Amino acid sequence: MRVVDLAIMGTYLIATPALGILLAGRQRGTRDYFLGGRNLPWWAVCLSVVATETSTLTVISVPTVAYLGSFTYLQLALGYLVGRTVVALVLLPRYYTGNLVSAYAFLGERFGGGLQGTASVTFLVTRLLADGLRLFATAIPVKVMLGSFGLSVTYWQIILALATLTVVYTYFGGIRAVVWVDVVQMSVYVGGSAVAGLILLGKLPSGWFDRAVEAGKFQLFDVGTAVLTNQYSVVTALVGGAFFAMASHGADQLMVQRLLACRTLADSRRAVIVSGLVVTAQFALFLFVGVMLWAFFSGADPEAMGMASSDELFPRFVVTELPPGLTGLLLAGILAAAMSTLSSSLNSLSTSTISDLYQRLTRRVPDEWTLLRLARTATLGWALVFVGFASVFTTTDNPVVEVGLGIASYTYGALLGAFLLGLLVRGARHGDALAAFVTTLLGVLWLAGGVTFPDGQGGHAPLAFPWYTPIGVVITLLVGGLLSLRHRVGTVGGKTASERVPDRPPERP
Repeated sequence: MRVVDLAIMGTYLIATPALGILLAGRQRGTRDYFLGGRNLPWWAVCLSVVATETSTLTVISVPTVAYLGSFTYLQLALGYLVGRTVVALVLLPRYYTGNLVSAYAFLGERFGGGLQGTASVTFLVTRLLADGLRLFATAIPVKVMLGSFGLSVTYWQIILALATLTVVYTYFGGIRAVVWVDVVQMSVYVGGSAVAGLILLGKLPSGWFDRAVEAGKFQLFDVGTAVLTNQYSVVTALVGGAFFAMASHGADQLMVQRLLACRTLADSRRAVIVSGLVVTAQFALFLFVGVMLWAFFSGADPEAMGMASSDELFPRFVVTELPPGLTGLLLAGILAAAMSTLSSSLNSLSTSTISDLYQRLTRRVPDEWTLLRLARTATLGWALVFVGFASVFTTTDNPVVEVGLGIASYTYGALLGAFLLGLLVRGARHGDALAAFVTTLLGVLWLAGGVTFPDGQGGHAPLAFPWYTPIGVVITLLVGGLLSLRHRVGTVGGKTASERVPDRPPERP
């Protein structure tokens, strides 16, 4: 009966690249390739943002968070809403006023090409690590599925196949193909997960809900005292979640590029705020699935059930309990989430490579067809690099969604802090911003490297990852602000001296 599931998955994998190329239309230059001609409807961009940040981690790992804990993970989503609102009101107008292609072009306009290049390289490394982990996470349920059919494949082989199929439509179709395929893929993985949840609900014993309530599975707010070390403390989640969203949707090219593809600033604002509401609903859905899995497996230890990772809980149910056909559909949805994130990363990495690095370093403005060819070459190159990075990851003791968010948090403080430094500290210059940026990266890595704090239970534990971003922002503003005091701010040509931009190459397309 698994032949039906394999047929569905195979059909989906073949149809997705074809659909992407069909929906993309003709690419006339980098404006089409990077921004879709700035003519995409806000609701499609909104769903693309959600599909991009959801990834496989949400589908298979958020249920694990609820299985092992409770609903407190949802506090992060509430913080995300606050952060997205700030992005809509403060950062997006800057991007639209400057008619920018890259998020880091703002830093180039404000501080010069040095910081723009540094921020871009930081973004590239962060995306490779975080999304490389996400790509690896996708291989977990696929390997379980193929293993149940008697097929022995390695994680590396699965990763290579997914990357190859994804790069096809990203290479030819650019951001327009990515966005429209994201819309289709989101409907697949959300719809499949909802149906799986309904089937799971029908398999639960009577009284399961009351037992889950008694066990604290539906606890939403954690008001414990371990604010610094507990990532699900209400203060940590709300403050950390807000700053994380400000960074991910306001200073990360992965998301900013989608928002810049909207027709107007108002559409962009609508897309980012509504996406926060949709993500909150998604988190609630997958957390509820996790609680139902806890009732279905009677709260058993995943390792005691023979699982190599706790993230196999939902995939195990999908493979062993769902009827033929539906299993294949849901696994296709998991693949869809992975391909959505990977395609978005490839396109944003290509954009940043060409706009922030190539044109800054070479000081050339080639014709549109040459730039388009370079952008596609960069897309292909980054796909190969992704395969290598994803293959590095093996299993982890924590749900991979927590590891993925932690990786991104290492650099988000410096990225967001640099933007805020440019907006808030008029006297800051290039050297101040660059020194603050590097200091922040080193400081956050030092905190993440083993520094411990009281955990409220008489022991010590590492700093919770949601704090990395706000602490990084504070370090950047503090160091950059203090260094800026060295300069005397005068007025030259209608601008403060600190706002003058060093010589730079001609404007990007």
